Amino acid sequence: MQDFIKNILSDIRIDLTDEFDKNFERKAFFDKAWENSKISNHKGSLMMRTGKLRRSIRSRENKNQITWSSSLPYASLQNEGGEIIVTERMKRFFWAMFFKSDGAITMKRDKDQQVVTRDTIRNKRLTGEAAMWRALALQKVGAKMKVKQRQFIGDHPQVRQRIEHVIDRNMKELEKEIFNKLKR
Repeated sequence: MQDFIKNILSDIRIDLTDEFDKNFERKAFFDKAWENSKISNHKGSLMMRTGKLRRSIRSRENKNQITWSSSLPYASLQNEGGEIIVTERMKRFFWAMFFKSDGAITMKRDKDQQVVTRDTIRNKRLTGEAAMWRALALQKVGAKMKVKQRQFIGDHPQVRQRIEHVIDRNMKELEKEIFNKLKR
């Protein structure tokens, strides 16, 4: 019986870990799509820019329970949403991103050798991004920023459905095994 329960827990852990990982591909918590961020998103999903959060998720079986965790300090903030307080270090990062985005604007020289910006869609987007970073950088130290919930792990009707499916499958296998032993 211990092996039976251990097999069920192992199957549930593998199945749900895979489903939680797929949430990053879906850009949603199963069927609830993540809200878009105000931060310009050139490189795919906000939650997938580096893939670090997705790769940090670990699962562990302990007696009769399964636990999912992440070593990243911002994982629970993203999963549950909440508020963060602006620090001096954050302001420096925002300014760095402002100069990085503003510096990427394509320039050209006119016939008088004056530098002018090119009126392109890329430049308009970058200046919009630069404005966003500037607004973030101008916040006061101690101001509160709201982080929207972008849940990727937790309870959901589909989680319970997957658990029931795994248990049913294991029960059928156990029934077959018992039937084959009795048949001999």
